[in-house]
Amino acid sequence: MTKSNAAEPRDIFFVSNSVNELGGITSWSHQMARLFSERGHRVHLVGVVPPPEGRIQELAPDVPFRTTTLYAEHPPTVTPVRGLKDKLNLVEQRRRAAREAGMREQAAKLSALFRAAKPGGVVIVTQVWAMEWVALADTAGLTVFGMSHESFDTCRKSSRFARVKRFYQDVDRMLTLTREDADRWIRQRMDNVGFMPNPLPFFPEVPSDRSGKCVVSIGRLHEEKGVDLLLEAWARVSPQHPDWTLRVYGSGEEEEALRKQAAELGITTTVEWMGRTGDVLGALRKSAVFALSSRGEGFPLAPMEAMATAVPCVAFDVAPGVHEIITDGVDGFLAPPGNITEFARHLDALMSDKELRDTMGEAARENIQRFSTEEIVGRWESLFALVER
Repeated sequence: MTKSNAAEPRDIFFVSNSVNELGGITSWSHQMARLFSERGHRVHLVGVVPPPEGRIQELAPDVPFRTTTLYAEHPPTVTPVRGLKDKLNLVEQRRRAAREAGMREQAAKLSALFRAAKPGGVVIVTQVWAMEWVALADTAGLTVFGMSHESFDTCRKSSRFARVKRFYQDVDRMLTLTREDADRWIRQRMDNVGFMPNPLPFFPEVPSDRSGKCVVSIGRLHEEKGVDLLLEAWARVSPQHPDWTLRVYGSGEEEEALRKQAAELGITTTVEWMGRTGDVLGALRKSAVFALSSRGEGFPLAPMEAMATAVPCVAFDVAPGVHEIITDGVDGFLAPPGNITEFARHLDALMSDKELRDTMGEAARENIQRFSTEEIVGRWESLFALVER
């Protein structure tokens, strides 16, 4: 959409743990920042800390928005106070005092940025850790959104759950990724909850023809991504499909253990370890089936990219966002969480039947367009206007 028919331009701040740490939140925030900039909004991405070594995402040189990182290096970590002994620990007392002083100093920088915003300004906090600094800043006159980019269940199992309830209680709107998760937060007596799905990362003119005998997985090699489960499923189906290959894209701390597992399962000749890729579309165009074997997800971008490229997905149904994206039996297959037998059966069905792959792939490409960038950006702009009233 051109600027001439965009909504009234606003100052929009995205505040995250980091502006350039590898991962879905960085990809999402940069995509949204670019989309809002194209609509004429003035966008500023703010990160609290630099990303950890080895987790830096290279940014495009032509980003049409400002980026700022508050800390030059990560602030000192402190342990929670658990009893009198901790209270009397002078070393920890000093660390906590230094951290709190540093937080106030960085929050003052945020306040200065926010005060420069014109009326109608918006702050979108993508992670609850970053919200701890925004909570200390002066947000007077701005609309503040606090986001949870994970499912309710995943959050509930983590230390973030209590912090979301504490720090998002008083924001103008807390946003989850699905209506189902929003309803669950509302049942936690959060009365400011709405939902906003992720936009489609891309929609290629030329999709996959699904003729390449390749199943692809794209994601960080981390325990939560469940590549170990995928390898077990692959060991069950690959003997019936010796001319097929599993391509695993991604890097991470689990790579060595996963390679060892593949060797123990006897599947090394049919598994290719591709490393990180800067050409997701190219990887998907050469594939016929996409596998999402995660143990936990929010509103995952990878299956959306696959579906836009007309590649049907097999996924574990681990979160509302997964079954919001994939309609089981229509444009992909869902297996109960961790059910390797069912996952393998779905892989086998798609690998065995080109006509089924084509039918589901075309349905996927059609159905995923409900999350087009135009649709989602429009929903955000309508929400800004609604909450402002």
